[in-house]
Amino acid sequence: MDVALREDDCRIRKDNAPQNFTILRQIAINLLGKEKRVKVGIKNKQFLAAMDNNYLARVLALI
Repeated sequence: MDVALREDDCRIRKDNAPQNFTILRQIAINLLGKEKRVKVGIKNKQFLAAMDNNYLARVLALI
């Protein structure tokens, strides 16, 4: 998870926030992994979702 989302660089350390963000990261990785139309890695899919709202909507529709 650190390679795709740079988890080690995250500075969230108070209360339950680290556990909550870990769960959110796992959900994001699972959704990006389930999206099969684009044949690239998780990091590139994350970048594509950040740049293209249509692709982001397609990934979020997998929920």
